[in-house]
Amino acid sequence: MVELMETIRPTSAPPRAVSGAPLAHARVRILATADDLFYREGVHTVGVDRIIGDAHVTKATFYKYYRSKDALIVAYLNGRDKRVREFFASLEADFDTPEQRLRRLVAEISEQVMQDGFRGCPFINAAAQFTEPQHPVREAITAHREWYIAAVEDLFRGMGHVRPGDAADDFFLARDGAFAFANLGDPIAAHAALQRATWRLIDQTGQ
Repeated sequence: MVELMETIRPTSAPPRAVSGAPLAHARVRILATADDLFYREGVHTVGVDRIIGDAHVTKATFYKYYRSKDALIVAYLNGRDKRVREFFASLEADFDTPEQRLRRLVAEISEQVMQDGFRGCPFINAAAQFTEPQHPVREAITAHREWYIAAVEDLFRGMGHVRPGDAADDFFLARDGAFAFANLGDPIAAHAALQRATWRLIDQTGQ
């Protein structure tokens, strides 16, 4: 919604100095740099020294704000989670019905998978590299997924689906599959398949 993404959209490059303008605060630069690199290259692939260099901070400054790389990964995922929640809040404000909100969610996901630089779901990508359920990174992933699934279930419940929990599960199976399909190189087919699956679920409402 993300990872929706879980911007919904991938973030832009980290803030850099322009003529006559100061760099953003060091904490902001570190997180923005990590957000960009972690999503594009993977949370295990990118090291602390790379982030320090690209963010133009010292090692002491890095550890002043983030006690470890894992703490930075959690902050990265929490930032992605925050953007998805904000997107859902905008759906509540901009659309009157649960069906309209769900259709807009699918449209946003479909736009995301078609973008250059799409690398799949940041949460799924991170989960593949942290398998211990009690690890703070994994806990951040679990918290996001539980909230996101419940939010979609509420949309189906609002539409009158007789089994909103099952519908949400089916939606996420299609959504996660579309993310993987697009990341493997066929975003058009992924976009079409997600839409077909979701419209079938909408057709079941009220039965």
